[in-house]
Amino acid sequence: MSHVQGEPEWVFTRDGRRLYAMVLPGPGSGPTVVFEAGAAASRSSWGLVQPLVGEFARAVVYDRSGLGRSAPDPSGRTLDRMADDLVDVLRHFGPGPYVLAGHSAGGPIVRLAASRTSAKIAGLVLVDPTDEAAEVVFSPRFRGLERKLLRTGRILAATGLLKFLYRPMVRAVPEDVRRDLVREGFTPQVLRTQTEQARTFLDELETWRADPPAPGDCPVTVVSGGRAGDGMNAALRAEANAAHAQRVSSGGRHRIAEKSGHLVPVTEPEVVADEVRRLLS
Repeated sequence: MSHVQGEPEWVFTRDGRRLYAMVLPGPGSGPTVVFEAGAAASRSSWGLVQPLVGEFARAVVYDRSGLGRSAPDPSGRTLDRMADDLVDVLRHFGPGPYVLAGHSAGGPIVRLAASRTSAKIAGLVLVDPTDEAAEVVFSPRFRGLERKLLRTGRILAATGLLKFLYRPMVRAVPEDVRRDLVREGFTPQVLRTQTEQARTFLDELETWRADPPAPGDCPVTVVSGGRAGDGMNAALRAEANAAHAQRVSSGGRHRIAEKSGHLVPVTEPEVVADEVRRLLS
């Protein structure tokens, strides 16, 4: 029986690294949707959304270097470098058109890649993205909390306990995705990659406050979680959603996933799929 996330395919980056991808072919014509996961997440985080999108479009998920089945990047994990890897993924799968969907830290990655690629970008769907307009993410308090969470995560990964914090997510996805997630998603390597990404991510993002990447004339839709939780209190949720509302461009819209906190692709996958479909139409 085939995997719910499709057939495997290896993508080669410009410097020769291999990125593991899975592809649902869709109806065989029209745009391709490429999904970019959050900071420490693999392709499996899209295990509920991608099959819905695969019903009406070619749908591609992949693992960034150091996550899932993709080997670590010896040259580091800057935002700039992660965006270049996504550009290489787009080049591998053809000239487009593409809709790019990015969750959390994947939001800035797709925005930067869209500003660099020669492929045709039909739209962006940013799902509860990290956004430079939310000043709180650059505060000393937020950065200190991030460091504490990374230290705790490394301990839990080393002892095999990290997966238990994500039981609702693990239980929600299809069985074959669940097996992948349990095997690949909570390892010490994941935390090493997340730590390397975090080393420069916020500093790079803060420079966008003065000089953000330009997505061109493609529509940008933002889906925000409607609830606090998942590490976000009410004040942070309000500031994030206000930033999200500013990020929308002509042809896109701001939609609130009313039943969700930060993990919208798991708690309301149909909302994300609906917004992708809307841009494609």
